[in-house]
Amino acid sequence: MDLNLAFICLLTFVIHLIGTLAYSVRIAGVRTRRIAVSFALFNILVLVSRTSNSFQGPFLAKRVEENLLHPVAHGLVADFRWLLLSATFATVVGAVLIPTFQRLFSRAVMDFQVHRSVPKLLLRMCFRGGLSQIRDSVRVPSSGNVTALRGGRRISGGTIVLNVVAVALWTVGVFAALYAGYLNPELRVTSSSLSSIVNGVATILMFVIIDPQLSVMTDDVVEGRLDEPSFRRTIVWLVGSRLAGTLLAQVLLVPAARLIVFVAEKL
Repeated sequence: MDLNLAFICLLTFVIHLIGTLAYSVRIAGVRTRRIAVSFALFNILVLVSRTSNSFQGPFLAKRVEENLLHPVAHGLVADFRWLLLSATFATVVGAVLIPTFQRLFSRAVMDFQVHRSVPKLLLRMCFRGGLSQIRDSVRVPSSGNVTALRGGRRISGGTIVLNVVAVALWTVGVFAALYAGYLNPELRVTSSSLSSIVNGVATILMFVIIDPQLSVMTDDVVEGRLDEPSFRRTIVWLVGSRLAGTLLAQVLLVPAARLIVFVAEKL
């Protein structure tokens, strides 16, 4: 792995790490009863994710162009395998960090409620006891949250499957489109444009079917109609399905790229 590929893997890791930690924001919102503030503060990390995504695209496109000019022995597909592996690793790390992150985030929400200033909040986290707060918030994921999965779930199996599919499509969309451009260089601009359709399907699944159900459950916990252990169990199911989605993306990479080439040729 060269330095350029390592940097793109790092960007991919950041994107998927933040995406996984998003689940812990809901837990923090439930515990602090400040759901709107929680999402507003998390948007700072979302900006980091989107910035990483903005850099990832050009670096990947440049790598495809270089491979077209100077083909390498292992082929471009190996590079995309590494990137998808980075997404899987980021999901695992994010899952492990959820207990720690939600405690840190809960403290940040309560501090913001007092000072009502993002710059002040960042300064306090960096210079005024921030390291001690991190040390006090470190928690190892409880094995009870995993063993409790046998006690049933509050989210349908169909939603879990759709989340796997949505994450897989969202993870592989750009990679498959760029690889399709490599398979058929004459249509690489068309193939690259088709990535928005793949990501669009994933976005529809996430924001029309999956996210509304999770939002209703979040409100149910705040209003006392659902207990927190059941809600945490749901989060574990969703994180597990997210991990499965990144693994499914490995399987979909080449077929999806060939399908994009086929569609691009038929347009």
